[in-house]
Amino acid sequence: MPTEDRGKAERRRAARAEALALKQKQAARDRRNRIVTFGVLGVALAALVAVFVVVLVQGDESAERFEFDDVPLADVAQAPSTARADGGIPVGTDRAAGTTTEGAPELGVYYDYMCPVCGQFEQVNGASVDQAIAEGDATVVFYPVSILDRVSAGTHYSTRSAAAAAWVADRSPERFLDFHDALFAGQPAENTEGLTDDQLADVAVGAGVPQQVADGIADGTAVDTYGQWVASATQAAQGDAGLANPQGGFGTPTLTIDGRRWDGDWTDPSALPAAVAQATGQ
Repeated sequence: MPTEDRGKAERRRAARAEALALKQKQAARDRRNRIVTFGVLGVALAALVAVFVVVLVQGDESAERFEFDDVPLADVAQAPSTARADGGIPVGTDRAAGTTTEGAPELGVYYDYMCPVCGQFEQVNGASVDQAIAEGDATVVFYPVSILDRVSAGTHYSTRSAAAAAWVADRSPERFLDFHDALFAGQPAENTEGLTDDQLADVAVGAGVPQQVADGIADGTAVDTYGQWVASATQAAQGDAGLANPQGGFGTPTLTIDGRRWDGDWTDPSALPAAVAQATGQ
């Protein structure tokens, strides 16, 4: 073969060899990239699975906190020291939970802190109720219940807020009424998550509750302590035929005067004070 032809053949072989080498090198890079990509995807998938498991477990744990026993109120182990056997928290002239005004009639108020109609009741009658307490016209008995957990986007706001009120009534009884008023003043709307435990604690501090007591609301101790009491008190109210509305059910607000259901027009701001005055014989 002529020298020129041999040179061309060698150059073609060299070019083919170089192309093959480049192809093999590219294939190796592609394999490495696939390995890295699948590795990253695997790690990401594992992380997503881990997050899902954590969220699922936390959700289960959260749900379990609000799975209370079906026990009578009288059998609940932990109840606020200032509460009565029927689930009411009385407030007398000194404005402290657990006190009464001797000789005065009893005004009972059953309410849910998520209930918008209860919020309307407070707007119309809150000032006159506070006045009745301050002037000794009535011992007001507060009955926090939880019938609207279903409209708080899974946060069980009714139970948590009622338990927080029970916690304050027990640990800081002189601030119970202020905390109660503050919860309605900043009442969340139905079908929202309501306030978090931290926010409930902030409301408590703003109402004058000592920080160490409010901390028990923020860290969940309040609902862990009094959640069962709230559930059993709610069940007791729902099962009391004397509290049933004309349709045969229980709702909030429900009002009683000396233990008997009062069905007057509370939207008239003069009606409830007049009914209380009549009960005193004034």
